[in-house]
Amino acid sequence: MDAELTARHARVREALERDGLDAVLVCGSEYTGFEGAVTYLSGFQIVHRYAYVLLPREGDAAIVFPAEARYVGEHGDSQIAEQVFADRPGEWLADRLRGKRVGTYGLDYVMTVRDHTALAGAAEIVPWDEQFDLVRAVKSDAELASVRESVEINTAGFHAFREVWAPGRNAAEVLAPAEKLFVERGCGRLTMNMVLVGAEFAIAREDTIFGEFTIPSLEIAGPGGHWVEVSRALGTPSDEVQRMLEAYEEYYEVAQTALHAGATAHDVHRAVSKGFTERGYHLGHVTGHSIGMTMIEHPRIGEAVETELAANMVFSMHPHAISADGRECLYMQDTWLVTEDGGVPLAGLEMRIW
Repeated sequence: MDAELTARHARVREALERDGLDAVLVCGSEYTGFEGAVTYLSGFQIVHRYAYVLLPREGDAAIVFPAEARYVGEHGDSQIAEQVFADRPGEWLADRLRGKRVGTYGLDYVMTVRDHTALAGAAEIVPWDEQFDLVRAVKSDAELASVRESVEINTAGFHAFREVWAPGRNAAEVLAPAEKLFVERGCGRLTMNMVLVGAEFAIAREDTIFGEFTIPSLEIAGPGGHWVEVSRALGTPSDEVQRMLEAYEEYYEVAQTALHAGATAHDVHRAVSKGFTERGYHLGHVTGHSIGMTMIEHPRIGEAVETELAANMVFSMHPHAISADGRECLYMQDTWLVTEDGGVPLAGLEMRIW
């Protein structure tokens, strides 16, 4: 294994020791945004079905695939030597983990029912999502380089979208140049890009015709596998949305001091959402969340989340302002780096409606 992956394993094992666990079982699936924990511990990227990484507190790691789908990705990309193709992965894991206390990432959303059924009677399964996310929340220098590359690609994609956008054009043809750029720059399948249609986000389609105002949501992971989110609204806003922009401008300034090491996620949420709530807007989607090789990680920036931030954490920030009558909203995304002194918006993209 390379030095970066070895260091990741060491940090996770320290947390296992702290929490009295014998191993961690990381679950990943091809569902966009849920494959990254496997990549984080192995270097392998899932393109079909699902996979598990088993990292014991002592001993060698293993990566486990369901045998009914012999190809689930480029297996040679895995830096874990033991690659297992099991007819029933849960039964193989049960044999390996019998009597052990196992922290499990993805227990509620990712692990298959058949594997849980086989494993539950053999080992003590301990939910370990938040603990695993906190281990990987502080990014290494190599990871930050990957994050910055993803941000640069995502920002270029926004400009590709912006340059062809116009009222009357359909969403598919406008998003196509951005998606082409993303694939050419090494994102592969790791893109999840949408546009706001009425009150909901939707995949871009030919029958979605843009009006005078558009909100894209652009979310990608570059060649290093780190997800980022960067986008701005386009067009002519209503008077109500123009007022929302004033709150966005306030948030953008406040975050540059609020997102500092030692602040809690709750405190940051209160600081950056103040301009929206004081104007009477409802908050829709979460204010922000840690982001890495999985699209949404813990901690989120929200009410009553007392997790303390540390330098080199990375957050996607996207306050979602909704008018009192629920008919208008504004939603724009940025990827931020936490430092000792405050937050740094990595895209450097002017906060305005373009």
